[in-house]
Amino acid sequence: MSKVFINYRTGDGEKTAALIDQELSRRFGPEHIFRASKSIAPGEAYPEALLAALRRSSLLLAVVGPDWTNFRARLQEPEDWVRREIEEAFACELPVVPILDGRKTNRLKRTDLPPELARLADLQSIPFDTHDVETGVRRIGDLVAEMVPGLRDPVRAGKTPPVSDAVTNSIGDVGGTAVQSHDFTGDVGGTLVKDSHGPVHTGNGHIYQNSRHVSGDRHFSGNGMTYFESGDNHGPIQPRFGEPDRREDDSR
Repeated sequence: MSKVFINYRTGDGEKTAALIDQELSRRFGPEHIFRASKSIAPGEAYPEALLAALRRSSLLLAVVGPDWTNFRARLQEPEDWVRREIEEAFACELPVVPILDGRKTNRLKRTDLPPELARLADLQSIPFDTHDVETGVRRIGDLVAEMVPGLRDPVRAGKTPPVSDAVTNSIGDVGGTAVQSHDFTGDVGGTLVKDSHGPVHTGNGHIYQNSRHVSGDRHFSGNGMTYFESGDNHGPIQPRFGEPDRREDDSR
């Protein structure tokens, strides 16, 4: 069931809409975020899909770009889908939050809107600085968590949601004791391994070899960090890094 509906106009806000969708989907789950170009399957009738998604949503985010009011002629058309989505949200009594996309985007004025959308000018908006995307999407995520309390929010629960560009540390085929670096103080940023046998994979940081007995081939690449403390270590030691998650920037 969709909980948050992202409204935007192609050519004026779709990139910011995609960024917001990506962050909210990461934080709350993609099944709870509706964005037309992502959420409507090929061959599906989009009028029915849009209206059905709106009617089961709890919040509409209206992305307003710098040229939004320049589409005034289209806004006057009852069949314009940007207008229809907002009107439907009003009819369903959904909260609507305008997102002002970019530093040059001003608050909407009633005189720039058709009477059916005039209420939009009275709603409190959120500025979205495209030069500080991280802060912007985090702020919107926090707002969504407050306005749609039914959503599971790992951030407020004290957990870290999955990140798209993760670097992972993994240890395979280890015999002995493995202790993560959070048990240490000082300049330690990886994994401590004692009495290990087999390949060891580590994460970011510098490499310090302080072991008294180290044997076998050692191959290091990237910025891996391994700290050896006593014991005999045998076998190849290789850092392994996760591949970044590449997402497409969809637009309507």
